[in-house]
Amino acid sequence: MQKIVECVPNFSEGHDLALIEQITSSIAQVEGVTLLDVDPGADTNRTVVTFVGGPEAAVEAAFQGIKRASELIDLSNHTGAHARMGATDVCPFIPVSNMTMEECAELSRILGKRVGEELNIPVYLYEYSAATPERQNLANIRAGEYEGLSEKLKNPHWKPDFGKAEFNARSGATVMGARKFLIAYNVNLNTRDTKKATDIALEIREAGRNARDPKTNKFIRDENGTPIKRPGTLKAVKAVGWYIDEYNMAQISMNLVDMEVTPFHIAFDEVVKQADLRGLRVSGSELVGLIPLTAMLDAGKYYLKKQNSSTAVSNAELIRIAIQSMGLNEISPFNPQERIIEYQLGSKDEKNLVDMGVTEFVDELASDSPAPGGGSVSALASAMAAGLTNMVGVLTFGKKGYQDDWDEIEVLSNQAQSLKDTFLFLVDEDTRSFNNVMAAMRLPKKSSEQQAARLQALQEATIYSAEVPLQVMRHSMEIMKLAGRMAEIGNQNSLSDAGVAVLQARAGLEGAALNVLINIPGIDDKKIVATFEKEVDQLQADSSILAEKILSAMTSKLKSDSKS
Repeated sequence: MQKIVECVPNFSEGHDLALIEQITSSIAQVEGVTLLDVDPGADTNRTVVTFVGGPEAAVEAAFQGIKRASELIDLSNHTGAHARMGATDVCPFIPVSNMTMEECAELSRILGKRVGEELNIPVYLYEYSAATPERQNLANIRAGEYEGLSEKLKNPHWKPDFGKAEFNARSGATVMGARKFLIAYNVNLNTRDTKKATDIALEIREAGRNARDPKTNKFIRDENGTPIKRPGTLKAVKAVGWYIDEYNMAQISMNLVDMEVTPFHIAFDEVVKQADLRGLRVSGSELVGLIPLTAMLDAGKYYLKKQNSSTAVSNAELIRIAIQSMGLNEISPFNPQERIIEYQLGSKDEKNLVDMGVTEFVDELASDSPAPGGGSVSALASAMAAGLTNMVGVLTFGKKGYQDDWDEIEVLSNQAQSLKDTFLFLVDEDTRSFNNVMAAMRLPKKSSEQQAARLQALQEATIYSAEVPLQVMRHSMEIMKLAGRMAEIGNQNSLSDAGVAVLQARAGLEGAALNVLINIPGIDDKKIVATFEKEVDQLQADSSILAEKILSAMTSKLKSDSKS
């Protein structure tokens, strides 16, 4: 549910580590971002920085990094092997979780406007942020580099998207935009022969290889004498074959530039296929850098489907399946907490309620702390309802006698699994929302401006504190419906489990209703109050009718079975 964006600014300095540390520190000190990687290159005289965070925090961190770079780097004295036109040469935003490409493009526009106005640095937009097709390609924008920038800015055709068309001798110009996530991925072969690895790389990469005449085995050329390419088997993939002395093996090294077109598990299986055709074996693989959670979950589901197994399992199990299926542990241990972007976020010292054991959680409830309280318990009750609903599905999928409903069972189970994760998030979100109200109440109120700011913050926090349990109510209704359907078509030996799921979901819904209502008196907007009250009443009425219908049918069925 959290919005996560990755930002990868490239700074034109790769020698002075102390200077680089000042830039990265200005990024890392922004609350809400996590610095993932700092990769300085001496030959290129360039440092690639990677960090992730929420949208607003990412924009602020990027601005602070660009600002510090403009103070520390004088591009008029810069030399390096890599093309560049600015102290901060390029700064893309990449969607990671619950972010669209257009949202990332908007972040680049917000940042570009601020950099142009406050730092007097010309800014160009590229890739998915570009206003015109010719500015989509970074190379087109950067043509002429820093040395040609002064003349370029005099050309109206190259007026920057933000900032004045004036040459900034110290900082040059910066290119910003939005692009897709790139996965650097290597597949290991049981050979040291680079030629064999290269042969596979040429076969799979999108660019392919030079086509040959099957009769003469000579290259096929066009009318200009240029060899004609035969496309490779994988779209949006760049690949080379090489030998790694440290590993004593050859690898297929790939850049997957669009994981929606070619996910990394599809790339892995294609290499396995091509290796087998050549009498080779794939022994494992390695990810370079970090990867979004969704890529690992999709891989786990892919391999479970190939086994004809249910995909409605926990994220941890999906990740384990992905790691094992692709041999991601062969070269070094693959620690999900270190390698998955979403797991890198947040305070390492903060312990979520859902990470506690049962005894610790109940003891925390029994303490004198006002949070966690009834709202978190309500979300937890519905999370257990979702877990039970999913369990019925897992115990039905693949079981003889239920074949006609396997497809629907799999859909229902995955919906329950997703709702379970949502409820678990809401367990802690309810406590966080309460803490935000307390924080707003502690804001200063000496001046009229402070009083106004405090009142606005308090209203926003109180409204959200009512919205969180309202989300629990809505999703609890969904679980009741799923459990009811599972009771109809699922494993009848688990009928009582489906019934308990209905009861738990209803308890979660009713408990959440109380937590909506207790926050309503603190909301000044009468329209919001009326909307919340109407939805609470409707959900309570609908859930009461639904629960009675489902439980009545279940009870009759169980009593009937006991007499037969």
